[in-house]
Amino acid sequence: MKKIILMGRSECGKTTLSQALRGGEIAYRKTQYINHYDVVIDTPGEYAETASLGRALALYAYEADVVGLLCGATEPYCLFPPCVAAACTRPVIGIVTRIDEPGANPGRAQRWLELAGCRPVFRVSAYSGEGIWRILSYLKEPGDRLPWENAEEAERPRTVLSDKYGETGRKRP
Repeated sequence: MKKIILMGRSECGKTTLSQALRGGEIAYRKTQYINHYDVVIDTPGEYAETASLGRALALYAYEADVVGLLCGATEPYCLFPPCVAAACTRPVIGIVTRIDEPGANPGRAQRWLELAGCRPVFRVSAYSGEGIWRILSYLKEPGDRLPWENAEEAERPRTVLSDKYGETGRKRP
């Protein structure tokens, strides 16, 4: 799997999405520092919101294969300026989170991410699992086997990912 770094403002859903991508239990945790997992780098929102801390995101982006810019579908504005993706030396994808919340406007958030230069843009709900498998398929490299691709496991419940101890995660939509 390609390694992805998740960037966005505070409470846009970065940690929740990283939990969903890893198949873990969804539980709110405030990210206080950069968290490295097998294929996900989770960053605090304050790094993207503060110019002096934002420079650290540029350095951590070198450790990832893909940069994921997140924007919640309920956010009143977008943190990312137009064409910001052009400054990155990695592919930059957009991820619209919280698409199933009341008052959500995923189309507006998607347009903001497209304006920032993100291609492609994924719409996801970490709680329902909608769209998570599309991100995993995008991050898949040749030779990788995603849990729902194994013919032997066709009778088992479909999972997004299993954690490093082999416990199954959330069901795939």
